[in-house]
Amino acid sequence: MRSISRKDSYPSIVVQMTVPFHDLDPMGVVWHGNYLKYFDVARSALFESLGVDLYGVRGDSPFIYPIIRTSIKYVHPLRHGDDFLCRATVVEARFKVVLDFEIRLADTGRICTRGHGEQVAVKLPDMELMMSIPKDIQLALGFGR
Repeated sequence: MRSISRKDSYPSIVVQMTVPFHDLDPMGVVWHGNYLKYFDVARSALFESLGVDLYGVRGDSPFIYPIIRTSIKYVHPLRHGDDFLCRATVVEARFKVVLDFEIRLADTGRICTRGHGEQVAVKLPDMELMMSIPKDIQLALGFGR
């Protein structure tokens, strides 16, 4: 399930997933690093839904957008077979692309994880750090004028 909204006028998407067995740690809960994978699935779906290619898949942009910072707050563990919703919301896209993430159990709505990620624009081939996100990306993400 994918749904896109503009909560508080910020672009957002919710992706439904199910925890597979191979994502568990020896304690039977999702290994902490896999939450970043879930965030990336939602991030990719959001960018795709907005027509934005931050990963350079199409190869038609002189920019790449590396992730420079992430943070995660673990609230309640996910377990094998849990259906969950991962929301990705763009909260800033002028100087860097900033996303907030939230994972909730699909059946109860209980919050499991909250997260935050930041990406910057880097110009190829010199790997020059840009001081702002290109205007076309700002516009696509709802932050340009």
